[in-house]
Amino acid sequence: MHLIDPRLWTASFGTVRRPPKERRSIHSIIVHERYANYLYNHEYDIAVMKLATPLSFTSEIHSVCLPESSQVFPENTSCFVTGWGALREDGECLSPCLPKKTPIVLKIIGTNTCNSKEVYNGAIIHGMVCAGYLEGKIDACQGDSGGPLVTPDSRGIWYLVGIVSWGDECAKPNKPGVYTQVTYYRDWITSKTAESSPSH
Repeated sequence: MHLIDPRLWTASFGTVRRPPKERRSIHSIIVHERYANYLYNHEYDIAVMKLATPLSFTSEIHSVCLPESSQVFPENTSCFVTGWGALREDGECLSPCLPKKTPIVLKIIGTNTCNSKEVYNGAIIHGMVCAGYLEGKIDACQGDSGGPLVTPDSRGIWYLVGIVSWGDECAKPNKPGVYTQVTYYRDWITSKTAESSPSH
């Protein structure tokens, strides 16, 4: 099991990063056992972390539900991505590092389309999902990695569809963002969070 030293990290919560509404130390971080941190290798790009102390949800700090492994988010599903990343390719986070004021609305792009020669030419494999627009212009960007791609169901319950993983620069035509597909890793997440849960 690949572990990262949790003493090197903290988790921030809220709508402003500096200062955050809440901050927590990290008890443990578990990276997927099959993840290999090689350049351009994005397979198994997922980790879970356990906070050192509990967090209470408020009007400014919300939770999002994990989908079941069998849950399907079809092509053209509208999703929303937020983050503190750059607003343009090679750009920087703008002080005071606010998240994108309006969540970016993206559409899920089918794997067959995303794997076409003019898009990613077969690079989209199990555990990945594309979202964005083939015409470009709207996308996650540098600094958004690890951020949530979410969508509400008909009852208004929000689900985590994906995690910002990789792409070819930002918002280029035929180069939509690629996200870690949460449903693919749902059982893995369950196995790791169950291991770290208190016995009571």
